[in-house]
Amino acid sequence: MLRCTRAWRLPLEGLGLHSRSFARVPVAPSSSGGRGEAEPRPLPLSYSLLDGEAALPAVIFLHGLFGCKTNFNSIAKAFSQQTGRRVLTVDARNHGNSPHSPDMSYEIMSQDLQDLLPQLGLVPCVVVGHSMGGRTAMLLALQRPELVERLIAVDISPVEGTGSSHFPAYVAAMRTVNIPDGLPRSRARKLADEQLSSVVQNLAVRQYLLTNLVEVDGRLAWRLNLDALAQHLDKLLTFPQRQESYLGPTLFLLGGNSQLVHPSHHPEIMRLFPRAQIQTVPKAGHWIHAERPQDFIDAIRGFLV
Repeated sequence: MLRCTRAWRLPLEGLGLHSRSFARVPVAPSSSGGRGEAEPRPLPLSYSLLDGEAALPAVIFLHGLFGCKTNFNSIAKAFSQQTGRRVLTVDARNHGNSPHSPDMSYEIMSQDLQDLLPQLGLVPCVVVGHSMGGRTAMLLALQRPELVERLIAVDISPVEGTGSSHFPAYVAAMRTVNIPDGLPRSRARKLADEQLSSVVQNLAVRQYLLTNLVEVDGRLAWRLNLDALAQHLDKLLTFPQRQESYLGPTLFLLGGNSQLVHPSHHPEIMRLFPRAQIQTVPKAGHWIHAERPQDFIDAIRGFLV
């Protein structure tokens, strides 16, 4: 049974694509301003939960930058059917249907999960994170190892790589998209694609980014909080310095055609995650779950045995 909650909505007043505000969800006030004394607060994330056997650890899927929980819809359903486990997919803050906030870091995204997962009675659980979600999962495991039964990081490492250097240009291009009101939806999306194409030349990447252009009350708006992403992108392209290690079973699952995780990253991986295994999925790029879905599921199932 699929259980969904927290799909937030706001009126679209002032949300033209040429505007600096792209929010279509509640905006939380910053809790890290002022004197810097207050800690950022966890947000009530949007999620979908597939029910399963309560005796087995649940599996949590965390999407990457510019993604959302629906990236894992087919994977979650197949995994639930094949394993009988509860499967949770979550929208990170400032993504999908989760609330917007000016606070954005791996620390606060980890806090969001530390708040949500015990509320749902899903701990300890298996946490599977792709890209940005993988780093969130790593930090959660390091900070609160009792919540994470096993960790799977998908095509990402705790070491800064070179493959994400184009992300700032993507955010800048998305912020400059200008769609006149009144255009039919198909024409509006085509125009947005044309405006992005000079910067985002890869068609598959453009299509991925354009999944965030959604119709609300007859108008198109970005569901990403692009202002917050632009402000904090430098934090998301690195991993927080940590001294502790996570001693639970860990899998780094890499795309055979991806260059994001380099052999030079392995010493830091093993320092933070001494029980880590590193496995490669042949003929897969960065989006392993989209390009080789059954190989992705098989690798995770093999790791859970």
